[in-house]
Amino acid sequence: MLRAVFFLPLAVLALCAPVKKPEPKAQPRPAVAGMPPPADTIARPAPRPKTIDYDTSQWLEINALDSTIAIDVRYATANNFVGEAMYDCGRCFFRPAVARALVAAHRELRAKGMGLKFFDCYRPRPVQWKLWNKVPDPRFVADPRKGSVHNRGGAADLTIVYADGRELDMGVPFDYFGPEGYHDYTGFPDSVLANRRLLRETMARHGMAHIRTEWWHYNYRPRSYRLDDWLWPCPTE
Repeated sequence: MLRAVFFLPLAVLALCAPVKKPEPKAQPRPAVAGMPPPADTIARPAPRPKTIDYDTSQWLEINALDSTIAIDVRYATANNFVGEAMYDCGRCFFRPAVARALVAAHRELRAKGMGLKFFDCYRPRPVQWKLWNKVPDPRFVADPRKGSVHNRGGAADLTIVYADGRELDMGVPFDYFGPEGYHDYTGFPDSVLANRRLLRETMARHGMAHIRTEWWHYNYRPRSYRLDDWLWPCPTE
């Protein structure tokens, strides 16, 4: 009986104690066509990776070479033309010679108060299959049986940003599939055409060739590489 009386006040205190409700998680703001992204979604320079967890004879992570490069890997998010994430996490790899050429282009722009921002880099062929299964149209997605330069680690999707992270106006956004995205489209103001020319000429000086239909896409010219299925590891922290 004494034991029951002893525990009764403790039970009453436990019942009366306030219950702390979990704080609601912040919801991402939806993107609106034609509007700039909210401030908290503007890509900033990616932190330099803490460890090397890949074969550096085959791959280099671009922001491990220069941490001032901005990374916004769109296929690691739903902010892309298929509307869902294709990568488990966003990392930006290239073959070593390609990575060094791109860093050199970035540093040329840095001397002018600008720099490069990457939307897509090496794309593993299993991811190419995922894209192909979503959009089996070779006008927009390369057939993974043949593969693309992205699947070889020799292609980059990128733009130029000012030092504060703002993108230069290229007329239409990344992954805009229409004639306005072509390099030979001249219906934009001179300032937009000059921005595209700056990107094209800078890339060309460092061995990166443009393609006619995508202002953002550049291929490494000096050599080609084999198709690859390697999937990069994601941070566990």
